[in-house]
Amino acid sequence: MIIRSKAPLRLGLAGGGTDVSPYCDLFGGCVLNATIDLYAYCTIEVIDDGNLTFVASDLNEEFHSDARRELELDGCLSLHKGVYNRIVKQFMQDKPLSFRMTTYSDAPAGSGLGSSSTMVVAMLKAFVEWLNLPLGEYEIAQLAYEIERIDVGWGGGRQDQYAATFGGFNFIEFHENNRVIVNPLRVKNWIISELESSMILYYTGASRQSAVIIDEQVRNTLEENQSALEATHELKAEAYAIKECILKGEIKKFAEHLGKSWNAKKKMAASITNDRIDFIYDTAIIAGAYAGKVSGAGGGGFMMFIVDPVKRIQVVQRLNELGGKVFQVHFTKNGTQGWRA
Repeated sequence: MIIRSKAPLRLGLAGGGTDVSPYCDLFGGCVLNATIDLYAYCTIEVIDDGNLTFVASDLNEEFHSDARRELELDGCLSLHKGVYNRIVKQFMQDKPLSFRMTTYSDAPAGSGLGSSSTMVVAMLKAFVEWLNLPLGEYEIAQLAYEIERIDVGWGGGRQDQYAATFGGFNFIEFHENNRVIVNPLRVKNWIISELESSMILYYTGASRQSAVIIDEQVRNTLEENQSALEATHELKAEAYAIKECILKGEIKKFAEHLGKSWNAKKKMAASITNDRIDFIYDTAIIAGAYAGKVSGAGGGGFMMFIVDPVKRIQVVQRLNELGGKVFQVHFTKNGTQGWRA
């Protein structure tokens, strides 16, 4: 038996960082994100030979073991092991499973597109399909969050798991006690087309460890750093404004708020930007972009820019001279999917 699954990566359009504890527990957070046609993939081959194999093709990493109740989280494919441990403990009454799992992602780790969280969602969806687990969208997203953030101990926010599970344009609210509300947005097709024509996705060529940036944000909140807190409050307010712009199709106004949002985000933690990111940003603006931001926690990975479509080519040409890679944005409406091959 062969089971496959995939989950879409996301672009953080507004509010990223307000979904991180303790900020969202104390003040409430909200993000606006949208999934794009870049995916994390998982294949499970059921081979009942008493062995267990994980292959991360894009990372050139493999793990082999006899099937057992619990695997040590030793740094080698810890996300894969974390998913396995939780499935066995929570749904299999500690009965080991024997199979071969192969995974890969369209985007590198540290890309700022939520790649690690999306991979956890894809792996969970494969198990849901294989074992007929009674998990809906909210349950899959919450379980993915618990595995990555609590079981494995990787720092980060909450938005990526929900974006990958639900798919499409979502305005997601985060409250205390892990209460999350996903509000799907009915964005008209012409607005989506205009966004795709107006948006440039640029990979800087440098991945980053988001946990370092997240840890700094957490410290700033706990220590009541007023500058960082006020910036986070502003980021949340801009998320509501950007949501309205998207729903109305006011792209240039969206770009204005995006620029304000990026300026606020840079005040949340010193490591969010650096000289290279600032240079890329300034280059794009000089070439004709309205505004832009780093997708995800910051520090590297992907950047997104909003441009007048008639000036798109000249901005792309300038960005291509900087050593990174330009991607065309295509939004997707579906969340994670699983099937039997």
